[in-house]
Amino acid sequence: MTKDEQLRYSRHLIMPEVGLEGQRRLNAARVLCIGAGGLGSPAALYLAAAGVGALGLVDFDEVDLSNLQRQILHGTKDVGRNKLDSARERLGDVNPNVQVETHQCRFTSENALEIVSRYDVVVDGSDNFPTRYLSNDVCVFAKKPNVYGSVYRFDGQSTVFAPHLGGPCYRCLFPEPPPPGSVPNCAQAGVLGVLPGIIGTIQASEAIKLILGVGEPLIGRLLYFDALKMKFREFNLRRDPQCPVCGDSPTITEPVDYEQFCGISTSAIPTISVRELKQKLDARENFQLVDVREPLEHEIASIDGARLIPLGELPDRLKELDRERLTIVHCHSGQRSAQAVRLMREAGFAKVFNLEGGIAKWADEIDSDLPQY
Repeated sequence: MTKDEQLRYSRHLIMPEVGLEGQRRLNAARVLCIGAGGLGSPAALYLAAAGVGALGLVDFDEVDLSNLQRQILHGTKDVGRNKLDSARERLGDVNPNVQVETHQCRFTSENALEIVSRYDVVVDGSDNFPTRYLSNDVCVFAKKPNVYGSVYRFDGQSTVFAPHLGGPCYRCLFPEPPPPGSVPNCAQAGVLGVLPGIIGTIQASEAIKLILGVGEPLIGRLLYFDALKMKFREFNLRRDPQCPVCGDSPTITEPVDYEQFCGISTSAIPTISVRELKQKLDARENFQLVDVREPLEHEIASIDGARLIPLGELPDRLKELDRERLTIVHCHSGQRSAQAVRLMREAGFAKVFNLEGGIAKWADEIDSDLPQY
């Protein structure tokens, strides 16, 4: 260790739980962060500052202005840039000794095992259920600790899934995914900007403890945080012997189709493009345009002529709509509206279409003056 490194990590070196040997473990460790967004930002920053030798980042997105309220890896100058380019630059400034390895791709069943195999610990900062189930399963297969975190509005939670260390896995806690569209993501429900910072740093702390082999990691314990009440609660978790992935007789031994498992594939949903919708509006065609977002979203931005019926109210308000009339449904990005189209087709709506890309794509391609969120 060089003199500069000794000075950089001096506050670690004087701690008995870390010391020179512990810092060497950190310097030799390899950690994968799935996502360079709200949770991945603070986790990656503190792991880099701590001196983790190699830090892998998986992401495929670009920096959007709406990210900056919570994704502190990125700044205003980075809007429009690839997130991994922005992250590499920022992390290199935090600690040039850290090797930042970027994986510019979606984390999928085809590449997950190969990516995870290169690392010692995985920090899951994903925000969707298919990726969470995928990261869980491949970590169980590869016997790698999976440091989990999630945030929603004012609430956050974190734990460590590690069946090979005696704890449960994500499927033990959530054997089945929730119905599609029933759990809004951050883009739909919002999140307090500082909350991912709190949960992400907890994830970083757990990863560091696992590397050092000190303390009591959150294995078999779920830490829940309520920012409104400023309270932490702890729940004990148990491994399920019947779990299909980590149980006594596993039935899932390789990655599956997680989009299908979570029921969110939109391939069978009839769609219409924003340009086709614009043509129909300009031609004053006779159709119903239904907005299934929440009222607060509708106040921010709306398409002229759209009727607001939030997705949660839709089953009880179908009678307000004409089953025989052409119906186009939209939400923010197309996920909730896809769920609405399924529901309406099951209820007998024969001519119902999902607006591809939702109002976000409408603002991008049709009405640039429309506020985006």
